[in-house]
Amino acid sequence: MSGDTVTQFEQAVLPHLDAAYTLARYLLRDEDEARDAVQDAYLRALTYFQGFRGGDGRAWILAIVRNTCHTRHQRSRTAPITTSFEDEQHTPEATDDSAISADAERIPVESVREAVEQLPWDFREVVILREVHGYSYKEIGQVVGVPVGTVMSRLSRARRRLRDTLAPELRRRMSA
Repeated sequence: MSGDTVTQFEQAVLPHLDAAYTLARYLLRDEDEARDAVQDAYLRALTYFQGFRGGDGRAWILAIVRNTCHTRHQRSRTAPITTSFEDEQHTPEATDDSAISADAERIPVESVREAVEQLPWDFREVVILREVHGYSYKEIGQVVGVPVGTVMSRLSRARRRLRDTLAPELRRRMSA
């Protein structure tokens, strides 16, 4: 590997190390596993960097991190990766997101973090990519490898689950 290739890798991929760790930490729910996964992902990225066609280095490395975490998670089999479809649970209902957002500041960060970690894999990864990293729906679709409509659906369902999980604590805090 030439010095130019290493320099290009450093410029395109290394600035996203923190984002890679954050994603791995939320997906794997374990700091040591997350560090190992990020290290594995960066080694894979360096090995296959000649296949990188330019563009968004952040999306490229996070897709590798996501796939590495997914593989590790499948091997450990500690929790189901996918979510079964249940009509009652996935039926859309109207909500006032602005009121929820305003009240969300009253919930401790640790409670939100725990609620996110309880989400199924498919929901957790899109929430982290959107809410923590600020990715667009299109970018999330690229990282996760699903259509934009699927991203939107997963985000909607994840947010609903977070609301349902955090609502009792919010009511408790508002009445105190």
